[in-house]
Amino acid sequence: MACSITSFGTTETGREAHLYTLENEAGMSVTLTDMGACVVSVRVPDAHGGRPDVCLGYDGLADYEHNGACFGALVGRNANRIAGASFELGGTTCRLAAVEKGNSLHSGPHMYFERLWTASRTTDDSVTFNLVSRRGDQGFPGAVDVNVTYTLTADNQLRVSYEATPDDKTIINLTCHAYWNLNGHASGSVLDHTFQLEADAYTPTRDDLIPTGEIAPVEGTSYDFRTPKRLGDDIAEVPGGYDTNFVLKNGERLERACTLVGNRTGIALDVLTDSPGLQVYTAGGLDCLGRDGVHYGNFDGVALETQFFPDAIHHKNFPQPVYDKGHAFRFTTVFAFRVEA
Repeated sequence: MACSITSFGTTETGREAHLYTLENEAGMSVTLTDMGACVVSVRVPDAHGGRPDVCLGYDGLADYEHNGACFGALVGRNANRIAGASFELGGTTCRLAAVEKGNSLHSGPHMYFERLWTASRTTDDSVTFNLVSRRGDQGFPGAVDVNVTYTLTADNQLRVSYEATPDDKTIINLTCHAYWNLNGHASGSVLDHTFQLEADAYTPTRDDLIPTGEIAPVEGTSYDFRTPKRLGDDIAEVPGGYDTNFVLKNGERLERACTLVGNRTGIALDVLTDSPGLQVYTAGGLDCLGRDGVHYGNFDGVALETQFFPDAIHHKNFPQPVYDKGHAFRFTTVFAFRVEA
């Protein structure tokens, strides 16, 4: 195992950003950056002797400073949506920026993933990034000391460990917004990938993707991935593609949530998590220039975001992402890569 550190350039504010590359003896490498605590690149051995980069991303630092597509992003303080860009907590109404149809999305602007973090610890197989989010940051109450540790294991797992400690009652809901294409980041649509998901239910939404509050069974719907099928088999029935929260059955224990398999490379990705939900986003609105000059378009990647349900604070029947002093947010997600025989 090895960790190398190189310069990623100078930010607009004159600070130096870095790239951190973890490599194991099995041929997997992961490149991270302190700009946004983002995942930049993930190279994995495939069934044909290749080592494709299966994570969508950009070439340069400037794009990560203005990461409109959320490539490889560490999202906080609250991932996903909050209706009306406001919520009540402890008798106080907290107002956020309305960035999408009057709602908060990923707590923007001034995203966590567009800030320079501190690499507080590095080892041969891991990097820990730290960000102190002040009281009132993005409109949220309380300050939060956020740490995310990326660990590459000898058996080709990328382990993402979150720990966020608040000094007052607040919402915390962190996720990794990496886009995966197991045929390689430049290979086009992921809709021929095979996908299987351990979820009997999902949370239906309004047209603006805010949940209605219902927890509905997937059986008989386009959202039923309990048996492996092409990711795109029923996508024509879902306007814009999937941007859907699924209700996991893990009881907040670290268990496999889903499996994605590349149809050309034979690379399989098992996602394990102790989070209550999984947002599956098939990137129906993707349109930008990415790494190696590649144009990324609709469905060229899929984000598998482990998190609390969208707009949970307004639906008391959903698990609640509310934390207080002495009660830290601690969750783990594992992206486990292998080759299918």
